[in-house]
Amino acid sequence: MLFTKNANDFVVSELPLYEFTGDGEHLVLHVRKKDMTTWQMIQALSEACGAKTRDFGYAGLKDKDGMTTQYISIHKSFESKLENFTHEKIKIISKTYHKNKIKIGHLKGNRFFIRVKRVTKIDAQKLQNALKTLANEGMPNFFGYQRFGREGDNYRVGREILERKRRERKRKMKNFFISAYQSYLFNTWLSNRLKIGHILEGFDDKDAAKALGFSLELVKELKKQKNFLKLFKGDIAHHYPAGKPFVCEELGDEVERFRKKEITLTGWLPGHRSMRCEDFAKELEEEVYDEAEPFLDQMNGTRRFAWIFLDGVESQYKEEENWFEMHFTLPKGSYATVVLEELTHNML
Repeated sequence: MLFTKNANDFVVSELPLYEFTGDGEHLVLHVRKKDMTTWQMIQALSEACGAKTRDFGYAGLKDKDGMTTQYISIHKSFESKLENFTHEKIKIISKTYHKNKIKIGHLKGNRFFIRVKRVTKIDAQKLQNALKTLANEGMPNFFGYQRFGREGDNYRVGREILERKRRERKRKMKNFFISAYQSYLFNTWLSNRLKIGHILEGFDDKDAAKALGFSLELVKELKKQKNFLKLFKGDIAHHYPAGKPFVCEELGDEVERFRKKEITLTGWLPGHRSMRCEDFAKELEEEVYDEAEPFLDQMNGTRRFAWIFLDGVESQYKEEENWFEMHFTLPKGSYATVVLEELTHNML
């Protein structure tokens, strides 16, 4: 099988969080870009209309490779200067107006189209089955490799900035490196939680208790949970796909709601003013996040879905071309490349 992130085989469409009002002082542009970052696109628009890059609003950063569409905002006083805007990699699809500037996080999710080539008929059936499994049972919501850079060391740069061993004058880049450090800690925590599931599946009660350092009683209770990713007392869950986070106190009820996709587990992106786990879940969290304690006042903390479900899954196999094409929707901040990795894993 072969997958390449290009404009024909990888398409991302942003789903806005709300309907735009159609009036107001902010011009909202629905923009399509090809093989360039969101920042590069905004820079090109900035040069065309004379606005500063910080004057543009956007809900999220989109992939550089491939074809992506998203919504951006700018004060409508710059509208006339964008009337005749042309660019070989950017197209303004439509425009409207809104009362507020678009801000980071103001999106519901993203709709993906992916074409995989050199797929046999047998592998196509495996992909369809794996897609069905991810839609029904869900998958871990890891940050993708893009967050960590080509060398995979963006998080180290972020940690050095927090330790004041390195300076980064560009505010956006500084925030990006720090977010990579937060993402690294989240991925480490999530990997640890998944290891618990693997051990519970692969060992009998006594051996699992010994391997995990848990009581035999706790192991037996965890094994009753049908979801692979287990909930612990004190975990922070979140209504799914939208709503508010809350502390898991009555596990019986929350485990059942998790199974029904009504809620999901969250992990911590460390920083101030964010919810922390309690009870036993806090101990599991501290194993990873203790190193970040000295830097909490320098970071904006939040909770992130640890487990997600694919929505709106569609697929077809084009046997003559040996192409497998799929569409699916993910919550904001989730990575299609991680879905591809899970699909490959589930095919084995």
